[in-house]
Amino acid sequence: MQNFNKAEIKLQIEQKIEKLNQDILDLREVTQPIAPDCAIGRISRMDAINNKSVSEAALRKKEIQFSALKEALKNIDSPDFGKCVKCGKPIPVGRIMIMPESKKCVTCASS
Repeated sequence: MQNFNKAEIKLQIEQKIEKLNQDILDLREVTQPIAPDCAIGRISRMDAINNKSVSEAALRKKEIQFSALKEALKNIDSPDFGKCVKCGKPIPVGRIMIMPESKKCVTCASS
């Protein structure tokens, strides 16, 4: 691993996990099924269904990020943490700080 503080990265990952956990709970609440007996109009029901679909997509994305962060936290002490899984080069510190779940460097992630 490069010259950056593992404790700082670990703290950042834990904070992100905590925030994501709360976001996931909130999104699960708003993605509950819409009862057909709710007294709302047809347009409002269509809007509610559309909003539910958007929230479900956001929920899936956050659940994927949550899993990736949990895995990063588990592997933080590994000698391969911070190395690109594709090319093997070190992932820049800035990328690790912003996206600790990153497994690829910017070059490999964009190709």
